Order: sequence, then C-alpha cells, then structure tokens
Amino acid sequence: MEFLQRLGRFLDRPGFPWKKLIVGFSVGQYIFEGLLSLRQYQILKHKKPPKVLEGEVSQEVFDKSQAYGRAKAKFGFISGLYNQIQSYGVIYYDILPKLWALTGVWLTRYVPEKYSGEIVHTLIFFFTFNVITTTLNLPIEYYSHFVLEEKFGFNKQTIRLWIMDMIKGQALMVVFGAPLLSGFLTIVQKTGNSFFYYLWLFSIGVQIFAITIYPIAILPLFNKLSPLEPGSLKTGVEGLAKRLDFPLKELYVIDGSKRSAHSNAYFYGLPWKKHIVIYDTLIEKSETEEVIAVLGHELGHWKLGHTTKLFGIAQFHMFYIFALFSVFINNRSLYQSFGFHNELPIIIGFILFSDALAPMDTVVKLLMNILSRTFEFQADEFAVKLGYSTQLAKSLIKLQIQNLSTMDADWMYASYHFSHPILPERLGALGWSSTEKANGNQTDSEKPIKASDREL
Repeated sequence: MEFLQRLGRFLDRPGFPWKKLIVGFSVGQYIFEGLLSLRQYQILKHKKPPKVLEGEVSQEVFDKSQAYGRAKAKFGFISGLYNQIQSYGVIYYDILPKLWALTGVWLTRYVPEKYSGEIVHTLIFFFTFNVITTTLNLPIEYYSHFVLEEKFGFNKQTIRLWIMDMIKGQALMVVFGAPLLSGFLTIVQKTGNSFFYYLWLFSIGVQIFAITIYPIAILPLFNKLSPLEPGSLKTGVEGLAKRLDFPLKELYVIDGSKRSAHSNAYFYGLPWKKHIVIYDTLIEKSETEEVIAVLGHELGHWKLGHTTKLFGIAQFHMFYIFALFSVFINNRSLYQSFGFHNELPIIIGFILFSDALAPMDTVVKLLMNILSRTFEFQADEFAVKLGYSTQLAKSLIKLQIQNLSTMDADWMYASYHFSHPILPERLGALGWSSTEKANGNQTDSEKPIKASDREL
C-alpha cells in the first residue's frame, strides 16, 4: 500500500506531458499492428496452400479463403485508421472535459438537487459518450455486416434485426451498466486508498452474477435456446459428459443461423451445474461423431483445468489493474494534461489510466495468446486420447473450408493476434495424414460457415 502511494506521488509531476505520451503510445501501437498486418497481407497473397493442406483443400476454396482474408485485412486497415482519427480527435479537441462540462450543465438544469453529485453526473456523461461513440461507429459496423460479410455469404442478419440488436444492447447498457457503474464509483468514494481491494471483490461478484443471469435474462433477448432432441448426438454427448464426470445439467441447441453462419459449441455455468450449447449450424454441417469430437476438445479445457486457470489469471489481472489505478486516481498532472483543472472525476481518471496502460496491455495480450495456444494443443491432445483424433481433424478441416478461415499466417502476426494455433499446426500435432481432398465446390446446402471469435 505504501509503495503504491509513493509511486503515485512520484508520477504526479506538474507539467509532465501525459497527453503527448498517451498519443505516442496510441500511434505507436497502431503503427506496430499495421506493420504486422502488412506482413500477414503478404501471406494472404500466396497462390498455393501449405503442404499439409494440399490434399485437403481445393484451389478454388483456397483462393476464396485468401480473397476473404485480404478483404478483412483491408477493412482492418481502414477501420483502424478511422478509430485512430476518432481517438486523436477526442484528445486534440478536448472532447472529454467539454462533454463533462456539458453534462454537468444538464445535471444542474434537469436533475433534482437531491440527485446531484458525481455518481449521477458520471452516469449522464458515460451514457452520452457511449451514444456518441456508437453512432460514430455505425458506418464501420454496417460495412462489416452488410458489405464485407455479405459479399462472402456469411451475413444472415436483416437491417431490422441489426437495429433491434443495437437497441437491445443500449437498453441492457442502461439496465445493468447504471447500477454497476454506481457501485464502482461508490466503492472508490467510500473505501479510501484501499479501494482496489473492494473493487476486486466487487468485480468477482459481478462475474459470478453475469454467469448466472446471462443465460436466463440476456441470451433469450437475442437467441433461442432449445433442448437438444433425443437421438444419437444427445446420447453421445451425455455419454461423453458422464465419462468425464462433467456436471452436465442441460444440453441446448442455439439458433445461431438467425444472424449469421457462425458455428461453435461451448459450455457455461457454475462449477456444479454446467450447460452445453451447440450451434444449429454446427449440427447441420457436421457428422454426429465430429460434433462429439468438438465437444471432446471443449470439455478437455474443463477437465485439464484450463477454464479455472484462465479465471484465476483474469482475477489476478483485474487486481493488478485496480491496484495500478490507485496510483493514478489522484494524479493531478494527468488530469490537467487533458483539460481537467478543477475537478478529478473518477471515471475520467479510469479512462486516462486505461489509455496510459495500453503498452502493458499489449504485452499481456501477447502472453495470454501464447498460453491460450498451448491450452488449445493440450485440449486437442485430450480429444485424441478420448479416441477422436480422426473425427476432430476432419471437423477442423471442414470448418476451415466452410469458414474460409486463414490457411496460413505470418509467425509474428499469429503470435500477437491468434489465440488458437493455425490449422496446419494443429493437424501436425494430431498426426493427421490426408485421405481424400475436401470438396471446394459448395452447393446451396454447403455455404460457408464463419466461426465465432472463440473457435474450436
């Protein structure tokens, strides 16, 4: 505690150029990630697939995959530049202090005096800022869904559904965000210099609450969960869960095809009561044994303690973030660099602190991706020991083709961005040998499936 206070006093230096430093961090990270993307773009110009995939992927599928990868890369360059311009504009034109002052005027004029104070002011500021940023990002979001993804056959959303999802998201932001942000601010105000301990405990409680409430109150607003119908798949999954002593409570199918061709399977729940969710697109496009192999991989994460380890690491990371925040929360030189000369709003301090922490977060991201890829190899090996080596390999190849996923990657780009090993690496670890070439000529019933962010 004393060390953190001394560090805070040391970093609070009048006239220190915090604004230039943070802008430099942001520009430096953008340039670094841009250079990595340029390296990856050269890989996406290759004309032939990696040797391990030559017997699995047709030239037509490979060409489509490369084209999709290049399209996403170009979009990434443009959207990244757009976000960078936004961030610079917010800093250069002192949007934060101006918006804080404006919302303060609204507070005085339209809110009863008994509700005045930093918490209500912060809520008005936060939701106003959120509406502004959401609006500014609409062109990027629209292009991503209705131009890029549409072009390659992945988007299943209508504009009406897209708009409704945004409205629901904003409503949830108010319903859940207001009490959570109020709790965050109250803890900081009431618990003195040791607030980070209590914030950490609060965040753990919020995570447990989210795990409990998400499938009950939030997920049904966007998707429909239906019990998996009796049959060979349900029997196989229940048998796998029993074999591994997995505390399976419910087995669901989710209508992922309602919005996109995403395909995935995952589990959630408390340690003593778990639920498995399988996307309808995965069931539609895979053999029964392949789906079970996928779940063998996913349950491998649970059996090997990966989910517990990652949860523990996340809690440590959260604790260190809150502890470091205590160093910056009263740093007047930081606030003054961004136009806050008379007030030290907690939410502003946290925003600026997060910007200052960006370089360290980059290192954390790299280390977490390294750990995640290690866990993926271990989960693959676990599925192999269950007897699903061939089925898992076939499923990975099939999804790679249906998703038009990247067939190869620059090692630096992959190390920084990828939480999963690329397919050639996974097939090599599985000891896969080609048996027949995958079909690249897709019929109407074999249109691409785009995997979600958390792939197999």
